[in-house]
Amino acid sequence: LTQPQFVQLMETFVGQDSSLPTVKSLIAFIKEGYKQTEEEKMEQLEKSHRVSRAAQRKLLLEALFEKWDSNGHGFLDLEEVDAVLSRFMGGMKKEALMKAKAHLCSQYPQLRRVKMVSPKAFQTFLELIASEFTGNEDEAMDNLVKFLTTSVEQSHRETLQSLTRRKWLQDIQQAAETGGASMESVYKAVFKAISQDAEAHGGNKKISAYIALLEENQRSAEQGRVLLRYVACTPDDAPYILNQALHRDMKGISFAAVDEGKPIHVPRVQLHGNIHFWNSDCPVEEKTGSLLVLPVYDARWRVFGILGLDTLRDQSEKTIFLTHEIIFYQGVSHAFSKAYHHICTRENVLQMAVSALGWLYPRTPSIHTVTMYLVEPAKDKALCKMITMDNTGQKEIHSSPALLLREGNLLRDYLFRCIDSLEVALTPVRGEQHIAVPLHDLSKQALGIFDISIGHHKKLPPQEQKDLQKMLKMVQAACLEILWRSSEEREPTYVLEAERVANLRHPGFLFHRFMLQDLRECV
Repeated sequence: LTQPQFVQLMETFVGQDSSLPTVKSLIAFIKEGYKQTEEEKMEQLEKSHRVSRAAQRKLLLEALFEKWDSNGHGFLDLEEVDAVLSRFMGGMKKEALMKAKAHLCSQYPQLRRVKMVSPKAFQTFLELIASEFTGNEDEAMDNLVKFLTTSVEQSHRETLQSLTRRKWLQDIQQAAETGGASMESVYKAVFKAISQDAEAHGGNKKISAYIALLEENQRSAEQGRVLLRYVACTPDDAPYILNQALHRDMKGISFAAVDEGKPIHVPRVQLHGNIHFWNSDCPVEEKTGSLLVLPVYDARWRVFGILGLDTLRDQSEKTIFLTHEIIFYQGVSHAFSKAYHHICTRENVLQMAVSALGWLYPRTPSIHTVTMYLVEPAKDKALCKMITMDNTGQKEIHSSPALLLREGNLLRDYLFRCIDSLEVALTPVRGEQHIAVPLHDLSKQALGIFDISIGHHKKLPPQEQKDLQKMLKMVQAACLEILWRSSEEREPTYVLEAERVANLRHPGFLFHRFMLQDLRECV
């Protein structure tokens, strides 16, 4: 048990109305009665050492990945990593490398196609290589990391550039994680990163940027099954580009970037002949500048949109995008993808929770209100109020959620104790009994919390309590499934046919799917 969990356990055990002498006698009893054997001490020390070692290794490998990925691309070229590793110990470990690479490709099948390694796959690759060596695996890993660290050299200027660019990419992710984030805040962060880099490292180019996402073409099937919808752009381009739809039968290189899954750079648009110009204020023959279209991938390397940049508004002579700029913009597209899917995942969790509350309401008339908060990963774990349900079953998802801070909210302190301990908390607030139930993510960190008011009741009737517990258990399972699907580089498994047919609406199905699976197990 962690300290918050132990405190929460003791508070629950003694109850809300226990006197101070009762609490003191319990503490004295535990102090006197708790004994730890030498064997238990050794097990605890070994476990602590394993956890510490794993955390250190994770940090070490993350730092190594960042050093190799100096431009913040978000991925490494598998062939480049392979070529460097083949020189490890004078090339004596090539057989181990080949075996590890085969295992890696079996775990991440898309590597045979895209040849790009994510941070997670990079760590897996090194662990697979170390496991193929004879002797101590930790020692083998340390030697691998030292070798790879010394294989990359950066000048002082390159190091500063890398740190600056990484900060801008982190700002994109932060925009997705704070203030009950919306896509608008992410779009602004993307365009800000591009303009800051153009000013600092791109010769002060005047850049137009835009994001288009693939969507099903429901109006004109003869123009193609899908289209690219422009959902965001730099302010000057909004009158011409925003909400426009690009079809496959129109001029342009965007669908080529989608189909090939690779960036397409047109250094001089006036010499290309297949560019779609949205701004028709001046003749096509007078348009000059450079165009870059980057595909945007999800975690399973499926293209779901594009990030486009051009210098058509720049009147200077040096308007062509350089290699280091293109690599950075690939990092921007990756950062946008992560931020986009973070917000989509939050929305999916909320939709699933709405389905769960819809199931719960008719079964638990003793529940007065339910409020769902999501944890904002700030320094002190602020809470965003996302969903409320009243005693009529009316549910509301808050588009502009109120932020609940730990400081100055003594009446809501039980919520913060709940997320600290990841344990259920029972607390009376202004005469009403509240049950706070935490939700956790894949790494056992607090994701959200249900604040359930049962009015003046001390506890729920047995059947209502049972239904509430079942609903909370299924919500937690569905949350983990949603998070796994958004972050995992392997294909998900569908149980219900409805999930496969309506993949975009799967959050609502997920809760009922877990309910169905639980029912099958009970029969």
